[in-house]
Amino acid sequence: MRAIWKGSVSFGLVNVPVKLYAATESHDVSFRQVHAKDGGRIRYQRVCAIDGEEVAYADIAKGYETEDGEMVILTDDDMAELPISSSREIAVEKFVPTEQIDPMLFEKSYYLEPEKTGAKPYALLRQALLDADRMAVVTVAIRQRTSVAVLRVRDDVIVMQTMMWPDEVRQPDFSVEPGEVKDAEVKMAHLLVETLAGDFDADEFDDDYAEAVEALVKAKIEGGEVKKTAKAAKSSGEVVDLLAALQRSVDAAKKSRGETDEDDADEAPAKPAKKAATKKTAKKAPAKKAAAKKTPAKKKAS
Repeated sequence: MRAIWKGSVSFGLVNVPVKLYAATESHDVSFRQVHAKDGGRIRYQRVCAIDGEEVAYADIAKGYETEDGEMVILTDDDMAELPISSSREIAVEKFVPTEQIDPMLFEKSYYLEPEKTGAKPYALLRQALLDADRMAVVTVAIRQRTSVAVLRVRDDVIVMQTMMWPDEVRQPDFSVEPGEVKDAEVKMAHLLVETLAGDFDADEFDDDYAEAVEALVKAKIEGGEVKKTAKAAKSSGEVVDLLAALQRSVDAAKKSRGETDEDDADEAPAKPAKKAATKKTAKKAPAKKAAAKKTPAKKKAS
């Protein structure tokens, strides 16, 4: 694992230098959108919804959409005035009973590894959490934004779990009527709970969907059903944009001269045919070169 953050845990006068590691990773199956004909990747462009033009990264700004659909543009100067924190400290605010923390508030999990100089105070904090059966509520700045988190012990390692703010947890907009249940039904429900009672073991559960996808892909590879797609050129998107810009320029020029696309349709096929004929004639019969040169004169006259 690679440390993503370095800092220290402070509780009281004790300071524990630590490294932060992401404790989880998603194994969710993801698919790419491709061209069914040749397996080429489908790419997306940054196009403005108003004028239809592609927007360069340098011209992209942050926008905050209001409830009535208005867009407020925030500049770099505006963003610089926002309260941000570059602190490298995980500050313990208080120790609270474990049951008081609603698991719905948990967001992301991280492992805390002590630096060599912090091994002893790290062990002290870990033992204190275990003995008190409490979690440490802390404040920490990750990516320049202050978050609330908790510290708890898992397999002798201190784990930090960031928490969502209370207003980020949605409340159900419906109510559930208690309904009337009979004593016999309650008794049967209790019996069912006791029958299925047991200890939780995450290894008992498998991701059937991911395993099925892997088996399907493996079977297709073994069966030779693989698209050998050519690597797309890095500038492919820019070429398309350039061609589109050139086409718009040509269309604008035609419009200013009063020309139409029908005129091009009549003339376009004739040009390559004449060039090909001239080339062949020059090789086979030198005497006909003079006739080939007169062609522009005829065209000018018409």
